[in-house]
Amino acid sequence: MNTQRAVEISVSPVMANVIYEGEQVYIQHVNEENNMARIYPLDHPQHEQNVPVHMLIEHE
Repeated sequence: MNTQRAVEISVSPVMANVIYEGEQVYIQHVNEENNMARIYPLDHPQHEQNVPVHMLIEHE
């Protein structure tokens, strides 16, 4: 995924289907300066982590 799309998803009120390492995740915030996203798995919201935006996959 590119950084601009990750930003769009993070500010959208509509939930997007985003996958990181096989798990559906929620994008909380995107740091555009270092192309990192703050995410958490939908089934484990306490497991927040920062990951490179290019590792995120959007499924339609």
